[in-house]
Amino acid sequence: MHKDKLSIFFIVLLVTVSGLFLFWGGEYTHHNHELLFLLATGFGLFMAFNIGGNDVANSFGTSVGAGTLTIKQALAVAAIFEVSGAVIAGGEVTDTIRKGIVDLSSVTADADFDVLEFVFIMMSALFAAATWLLLATRKGWPVSTTHSIIGGIVGSSITLGVLVNGTSNAFSLVHWDKIGTIALSWVISPVLGGTVAYTLYFYIKKYILHYNEEAKEQLKEIKRLKRTHRNKHKSAMENMPQAQQIACTMAMVRDSAQTHVLLQERGAELSESDFESDYYRELLYIEKQHESIQAHRALEVYVPLLAALGSTVITAMLLYKGLKHINLNLTGLHNSLIIMMTAALVWMVLYIFSRSLKKASLDRSTFLLFSWMQVFTAAGFAFSHGSNDIANAIGPFAAVLDVFHAGTISSQAPIPTIAMVAFGIAMVAGLWFIGKEVIMTVGTHLTEMHPASGFAAELSAAAVVMLASILGIPVSSTHILVGAVLGIGLVNRSANWRLMKPIAAAWLITLPSAGLISSLTFVVLRKVFL
Repeated sequence: MHKDKLSIFFIVLLVTVSGLFLFWGGEYTHHNHELLFLLATGFGLFMAFNIGGNDVANSFGTSVGAGTLTIKQALAVAAIFEVSGAVIAGGEVTDTIRKGIVDLSSVTADADFDVLEFVFIMMSALFAAATWLLLATRKGWPVSTTHSIIGGIVGSSITLGVLVNGTSNAFSLVHWDKIGTIALSWVISPVLGGTVAYTLYFYIKKYILHYNEEAKEQLKEIKRLKRTHRNKHKSAMENMPQAQQIACTMAMVRDSAQTHVLLQERGAELSESDFESDYYRELLYIEKQHESIQAHRALEVYVPLLAALGSTVITAMLLYKGLKHINLNLTGLHNSLIIMMTAALVWMVLYIFSRSLKKASLDRSTFLLFSWMQVFTAAGFAFSHGSNDIANAIGPFAAVLDVFHAGTISSQAPIPTIAMVAFGIAMVAGLWFIGKEVIMTVGTHLTEMHPASGFAAELSAAAVVMLASILGIPVSSTHILVGAVLGIGLVNRSANWRLMKPIAAAWLITLPSAGLISSLTFVVLRKVFL
């Protein structure tokens, strides 16, 4: 599909789905506060759009940068797996206050408290986070959407506290220990991502890529030997008497026919005594050298094992993180068996696939194998991302929707499926319209990517995200993946530290920037609607 036509398609799709959601939402909210509902929906879709342009683009940057996927193909994978993750495994409810970062109980318990104040906090957070994400995306900076929405909620909550209780009590609404863990994640996330990616790619490079390079040089030498051998015998034949030329030619013809017969009878077990001509005796010696190289050995031995390892991580991430909101009633034993069966199946498929590429060039075989593996990890990462991180957009909006529907504030809010679909489509549209800069930053500008290095970065990021989630360590998936890309750059000695400086600065100012924008937005909303 042509680029302009695809853009028009997304515009029409987004407008259509948004219109359907607004029509549905009017009935769901009993037409309460219609203007606010319209504005809140706009803010929520704006947030989802910018998550697509920054967070989703960051997730697919390595795949595009490595040449595994084109931007259109990444868009297709994102559309299927991000939206599926959101709709299938996004959960029926979400926390109204993300990460328990603020405690509004002292404010909301006041008899004079208007529930619209809570709505303004969430709307301000959505608008602030989306605005900051848009600014960062236009610069090509991958930043944390979770930190953005938390900064927005903190900023508007403190502003409410100042307006209601005064400056002294306003800051007590924030759980500053949680803010401290977020600050800690600025260091932990990229260091963990970089360490795991560096280790994984170092061994991939050592045992596969370097082996392939040495094998390629040996294959070049074999080609040179064959060329020299052919030219030597050609020159010798030209200097022979005609009768001797005929005798040698006949011997070579018999040897050629005999080679085919013997190979069928005995496979590769041929010896010099099987041939009459010096030409075929010497060629046999060269062919045995060729066979001893075992050019595809690294691909056949290590790549299936890597694929099995990757499937273990991705399957575990889906079971323990991506599908955690679905009540599958699986025990630890069930999960373990699913993971082992998946790993065994993937190992078998990749082993057969690698054997089928034996006649292809090493470069093409390596590219194909790691490309398939990288697409697999990207798809799994996208599903998990859709099922979890869309809550950054849907959580505050679901809280607003619940207030309009029920008229009260609750700690958790239901998430209608139509909202998941609308926000999922907005994410994919954001990837298409504004995601290119972040894709280029992660996939090209921080370091050069190859399917092997892209696979290592994505698998490392997935493993760290899963492990951190299980252990409860505060991390950011965005920061982890950027750290993983830098880990690849360290192995290749090509990390772009100059570009990393503004990105790190953007990470540091994400919370205060979103908080300031949210505070100003809250004041405006309060002034206009109260």
